[in-house]
Amino acid sequence: MRKNFSAILIVFSLLLYGSCALQAATAPVYVIPVKGPIDPGWLLFLERALEEAEEAGAQALILDMDTPGGFIDTAREAKKLLDAFAGPVYVYVNTGALSAGAYLALTADGFYMAPGSSIGAAEPVLLGGGGIDEKFLSFWEAEMKSAAERQGKDPLLAAAMVRKEIRIDGLVEEGQLLTLTTVEAENLEFSNGTISSMAEMLEAIDLPGVDLIHASPSFWEILSGWLINPVVATLLLGMGFFFLFVEILTVGFGLAGLLSLLAFGLYFGGHFFTGITGWPVIFLFLFGIIFLLVEAFAPGFGIAGMGGLAAVFAAIVLAATSATTGLYMFFISFFAACIAGYGAFKYFQRKGALKSIILSTTATREAGYSSSADYTPLLGKKGRAVTPMNPSGIVEIEGNKYDTVSDGDYIYPDSSVEVIKVEGNRIVVRSVE
Repeated sequence: MRKNFSAILIVFSLLLYGSCALQAATAPVYVIPVKGPIDPGWLLFLERALEEAEEAGAQALILDMDTPGGFIDTAREAKKLLDAFAGPVYVYVNTGALSAGAYLALTADGFYMAPGSSIGAAEPVLLGGGGIDEKFLSFWEAEMKSAAERQGKDPLLAAAMVRKEIRIDGLVEEGQLLTLTTVEAENLEFSNGTISSMAEMLEAIDLPGVDLIHASPSFWEILSGWLINPVVATLLLGMGFFFLFVEILTVGFGLAGLLSLLAFGLYFGGHFFTGITGWPVIFLFLFGIIFLLVEAFAPGFGIAGMGGLAAVFAAIVLAATSATTGLYMFFISFFAACIAGYGAFKYFQRKGALKSIILSTTATREAGYSSSADYTPLLGKKGRAVTPMNPSGIVEIEGNKYDTVSDGDYIYPDSSVEVIKVEGNRIVVRSVE
């Protein structure tokens, strides 16, 4: 009886093992492309692809990589997502893994390179070419070295990809960043080998003949990633400011206003859908626009105008991938839009396109013009401020009310005022209290 029970247990174990082995053999391998910059748009795609891979029961991942690099923060977030995957993750460098791409290749369980490929040049840079803080550079160097040690690779090679100061005899001189070719990486045992196809990749990771499932980004993931590219985002901001200036110069709300809203909408929409920013920043921008519109209908430039500009500036900077990037994008786009707006104004004024909205001649008495009313008799007369004046308001003089402006000071209601200047329809008063 005991022998029969043991035999049944052995048979059951063999069947269970065979079933598990068959399931493992038929489980697919997911291929996730890393083509182009590693940005938050690609991170959205990676997150979705990993969910699909888990649902499909994928036993391994292969990142098909050809990237010039990207955002370091995005690469570090991608590493966390890939580390959470249950199976092994491999990288197929075909044909470039630079900067953040080199980091991802080193954080995987191994990477292989196609002939003619390259890996390295991982020095961080800022938009506009600004210098990197030594503290951050040291941190990034440690991250690269740690990733190399994780794969059992020489950490000095990884460090030389970050710092130009590191010199390695026969490989890289001081003042240059290390970038390895396929042959160099294999000879230095920095890569796991050289392969020419996905079929060879499967053989290299001991999964020959396993089905491959190729993930691909959606249209919205591609578009959002493109919109947050610093160059594209700067162009969108520049267009938004330029068309806003044009709208201010024209009467009513027209095509320029719509184009300005579209440009700003694409800028904030791209950063919103990639998860970089949220509703509070968008509301801050809208409040800034509202304050500027309020200021546009009030003479002078006061608290509403300054508050509106500050809100718009803060929203643009906070919506960017980093505060430094946001500052660069704002100042570059704003000054470029100012120059373009001034040039467009001068050009269309010369062509006569603005004659219908801009008065190009002076209506003088010598030319035969006269105002509908002559306010010169009011000069020197005194009256009472009916409304607050900051600087415009209404003044009552000898029982009649007039639209006036102050000489610069704030005038409270019911204050005594005196007319000190009359220029056509413009009446200037000052407080006599």
